[in-house]
Order: sequence, then structure tokens, then C-alpha cells
Amino acid sequence: MINALKDSERAVLRLRSLYESSGYLHFKMSKFEEYDIYAANKDFLAGESIITFTDTNGRLMALKPDVTMSIIRNFKDEPDITERYHYNENVYRVSGSSHQLTEIMQSGLECIGSIDLYCTCEVIGLAAKSLKLFEREYVIDLSHMGIVSGLVDELELMEDEKKELLRCIGAKNTHGIKEIAGGRADKLTALLSISSDPDTAVKELEAICAADENERVRRSFCELKDILEVIRGDAFYQNIRLDFSVVQDITYYNGIVFQGFINGVPEKVLTGGRYDLLMRRIGKRGGAIGFGINMNLLERIFEGSSEFDADVAVIYNEGDSIRDLLRTVQDLISVGKRVAAVKKLSDKARYKQVKIFKDGGLCDVN
Repeated sequence: MINALKDSERAVLRLRSLYESSGYLHFKMSKFEEYDIYAANKDFLAGESIITFTDTNGRLMALKPDVTMSIIRNFKDEPDITERYHYNENVYRVSGSSHQLTEIMQSGLECIGSIDLYCTCEVIGLAAKSLKLFEREYVIDLSHMGIVSGLVDELELMEDEKKELLRCIGAKNTHGIKEIAGGRADKLTALLSISSDPDTAVKELEAICAADENERVRRSFCELKDILEVIRGDAFYQNIRLDFSVVQDITYYNGIVFQGFINGVPEKVLTGGRYDLLMRRIGKRGGAIGFGINMNLLERIFEGSSEFDADVAVIYNEGDSIRDLLRTVQDLISVGKRVAAVKKLSDKARYKQVKIFKDGGLCDVN
């Protein structure tokens, strides 16, 4: 019965229902996968280490560090075919900062293969609708790596300088940008200062991108404008902001990128984007776009979402009729109550009401 589930479990079921309503199939990942694919793309895991071991056949295996790469690996890469998958998995990594083993519950989806404007808008919409399910104020911050990386490429920097410049862009460090880009920093600093309102931002972006000498910048601007035009009529459009400090690794991401935030959680809970370049690195020709939600970060919402552990505590004695007690408890459950039948109240549990079972019925505590 869904009312008996924890809030986090209900959230997973609602997400699954949302994704399957748009044709996404459930993807189940094995606990262990061969290490080679992850070793070649460690940066995709945001600098976190992978837990490895050698199996009985001498193969180096990884303990489920990432779902996206597993989905890509299983993709058949047929022309003009689009495959859609959603998942809810625990992944395991060693934190790059604390060096501790972490278990992260992730929910999300991947759209892989022939990716067009419809697919892109669908994924952004599902990201917004996913956050809406948590019944808190939320925002989705959008950016486009084609615009950002295109402007960075115009500076003709060394790879280390590019990475440092992207870090400065992500931190909105205009001083650092000017130090690296010198007198050619104007477009990048202007990019970071545009309005977060999509309609206003498009007009400001046009002045930066429309006449740019780099075709990729112009093409990416047109794509972003088309995306915003399509989703403008959707209810979630009011929750969309443009923020070009949202950047991802240019080794993997090449198009639209986005992050999601929920009121009450001090960091991003959703990360997504277009990652065709990762597909190429794994030997696939198609495109790919998706997102993942860090369900661990949402625990603080779930923990505070219910003040009580049960709606009713029913206190009974050893000599009471168990048959009548069971029937009474089931009657309460059938009308949506969460019920704990106990002989003694626990100091660790919180109950909205406390009743005493007596003579086949319930009475108030005196």
C-alpha cells in the first residue's frame, strides 16, 4: 500500500511513473562492471575515485560507479533509433575530498541515439517535472556548452589554460577570466552578466553570439533560442533561468547543460546535459542527453516532511483479543492512517494520537 511507504520510496515511484509515461524503459544495472570503460573516463565522475577488485577470472572490476556509462555501453547504436531509459540505482565512489567510501542513490534518465529538438525539450521538461514532484519551490539553470566552449576556443589557449578558464567561468570569477583571456575577455564576462530571465537573456545573447565569427557559437545560440521558444508555453517555463556559469567538462559535454535546485537543499540536486562527446569516447556514433538526481541530498526534505512516525499508536495489553485488535488496526489503516500497535510507547517514536485498546474498541488516554 503506497501510504505505508517512506516518503523517499514514494518519490522514487512517482519519478518512475513520470518517466514511464514518456516511454522511458527501466534500466537495471549489475553491481559489478569491467573497469576499463570507467578508467578511460574518470573525469566524467567529477574527480571521484572508483572502487575496484579482481574477480575469480582475474578481471579488474568496478563496483557500480556510474549508471550513464553502463547505459551507453549497452546501447546498440543503430541509425535513426532513439532509446529511452530511466533508472534508480545506488552507485559507489570514493570521495575525492574526504577519501571515504560513499553510497549515492541516483534517479534519472538517458535519451540516447538520434537526438533532435523534441528529445532535448522533453528531457528538460522531465527534469523540471521531476523537481516539481517534491512539492517545493525549484529552479532549473540552463546553459549551453557550445556557446561557452566556442568562445573559449576563440582565445586559442593551451588545454590547462582552458580548464582553468572554465573553472573561473563556473565560479563567476571575472578577475580570473581577465587574467587568462587578457583583452579578449569581454564576451565571456558579458556572458556571465546576462539576465537570468530567458526572454530578456535571448536578446542580450544575440548581441554576443549572433554575429560571432565562430559558426559553433552562432549555431548553439540558435539551438538555445529554439529550445526556449518550444518550452515557453509550458507551466515550468517560469522556473527556468539562464546561467552561463553552469559549465561541464568540455571533453564530454557539447550542447545544452543544466542544473536543478530545490528550496531547502543548499546545493544542486539535479545535473544534466547533452554529452555526445562521451558517446564518441566510448565508440558510439549517436547523441545523448539526460540527467541524474542525487536522492541522498533530498533526505533532509524527506526527514522533515512528516512530524510524526505514525498517525495513531494503539496501546494493548497481554490479555486483549488479538483478533479484535487486528481488525481495529486494519480498520484504521483502511482509511489511510499509519498505525503502530504497541504494549508500551517508545521514547524514540512520535505519534500524532495515542489510543488505548479496550473491550474490543479504542478509547482516549486519560
